[in-house]
Amino acid sequence: MKAVVFDMDGVIFDSEKLYRKHWMITGKKWGIPEDEMRKLCNLIAGATKEVNRKLMQSRYGADFDYDLFRKETMDRMDEEIRREGLTVKPGVTELFSWLKDQGLRIALATSTMRERAEGNLIKAGLLPWFDAVIYGGMVENGKPAPDIYLKACEELGVDPQEAIGIEDSINGVKSSHAAGLYTIMVVDLIEPTEETRQLANATYDSLYEVLRWLEEGGRTGCSRQE
Repeated sequence: MKAVVFDMDGVIFDSEKLYRKHWMITGKKWGIPEDEMRKLCNLIAGATKEVNRKLMQSRYGADFDYDLFRKETMDRMDEEIRREGLTVKPGVTELFSWLKDQGLRIALATSTMRERAEGNLIKAGLLPWFDAVIYGGMVENGKPAPDIYLKACEELGVDPQEAIGIEDSINGVKSSHAAGLYTIMVVDLIEPTEETRQLANATYDSLYEVLRWLEEGGRTGCSRQE
């Protein structure tokens, strides 16, 4: 392996809980039942707004104003982040440091648009770690399509088969797998499904477990699937 490509929300930042909190608030306001909205959150996570617009309109009709729904959600969430900041997930800096010490390259592949994502990375002091950053909107087809992971590998100058993709969402796992990366799911809010177990090469509960696996030479041992 020559490189590792990370998703951002739910992998690097403990932000998926904020997304879910504010999706749920907006869903309630718009009359979507709580149980239904909770299931939708699993499908929305990791995908681009274009993918999610199609999803919501397929459920609630072509006249469903997804852009307004999303704007209400994101404006409220951004305000909370401005007030309270974002927490970096445990193990991020330790894993980044180990990868750099080993001479491996690091990339980011996030569906989040550049202004929001870059601002959060700069505030957390994480942006300098990355050799390449691919934001939402920089590829034609967002997750779950493979484009963003293929683009990340292209920017790093590695073949997808020479890279690891680390994800926490169903859409992200699909994207990394379809691009041909060795795919690891690190569980955040979304529990592994039969589909993710088939697509991901391994499933771990934290980045510390991923680091331990790498330190041991990539041998199996602590994956949920073993």
